[in-house]
Amino acid sequence: MREEEKKPTSTIRRILKQRWALSAIYIASAALILAAAFLLQNSFNDSAKDGKEESAETGKNYGEPSVEVNSNLETIKMPVADADKSVIKKQFYDVNADEKAQEEALVFYNNRYEQNKGIDIAMEDGKSFDVKASLSGNVTKVQDDALLGNLVEVEHEDGVVTRYQSVKDIKVAVGDKVKQGQAIATAGKSQINEEAGVHVHFEIRKDNIALNPLDFVDKQASAIQSATEAEADKETPAVEGSEADKETPAVEGSEADKETPAVEGSEADKETPAVEGSEADKEETPAVDETDESTDLESGTDEEGSVPGEDTTEESDSLKDSLNQSN
Repeated sequence: MREEEKKPTSTIRRILKQRWALSAIYIASAALILAAAFLLQNSFNDSAKDGKEESAETGKNYGEPSVEVNSNLETIKMPVADADKSVIKKQFYDVNADEKAQEEALVFYNNRYEQNKGIDIAMEDGKSFDVKASLSGNVTKVQDDALLGNLVEVEHEDGVVTRYQSVKDIKVAVGDKVKQGQAIATAGKSQINEEAGVHVHFEIRKDNIALNPLDFVDKQASAIQSATEAEADKETPAVEGSEADKETPAVEGSEADKETPAVEGSEADKETPAVEGSEADKEETPAVDETDESTDLESGTDEEGSVPGEDTTEESDSLKDSLNQSN
């Protein structure tokens, strides 16, 4: 038994005594360490990528104001508790309606007519009632006004505002957050529309433009944004660009060319033709005179054809003859 136990230990010692044993152990250990480090690094990279993608998704809308998630999904309601028992005393003034409907939507006050920018709601029995918030939002204005019958204004998303006029016993203040269906005031009267009696004047505005509330009752608030975008597209059609092109057509350049045609230069040439210079040369210094004078000078003769040297010789000969005779 002792001999069998000694055999493994002796084998290990014999291997360790070899020169290559320690270097082989170091190389194998280093390889295992590097492999473990490589596997750990890959696992860290995968987890880092997942974290970046999640942070990018969560921080996509960073810096934008926080809004209520379901506020734009609310269905617009009438500002009364029981819409079935309500009546509309005066309709919204619609520019596309017929003349009769437009006349009924005018408010007469102080000897002049005003277009009704909302709807005037009252109860069938003419009694007072609680005015409810049509949509959830923030109260931005509370105003005492005898002419309008006091005013409460609630602001919503995307530039949408609801207004409640002809109210009393106001229950909210500026800065309050109200929920849909919450009582904000009590119906009252106004001087501008005394015919309506006890009522509430209800308006819906988008970017300070009055809209017909009946067009959006029982619809989601997002329908207001869609409707206004469709109206904006109608007001600015794509064909307007072609109208601008018609104002400045490309043929105008040809008209300018017609005003200063290229043939004008030829007219100027006609006024000062090249033949005028030759006529002036003929009148001032004709070429024939110069040639005649040069021939006379070279030949040494005068106009009669005589030579000036011959006269002087004849005179000298006559003097000699006269001297000889005297001697």
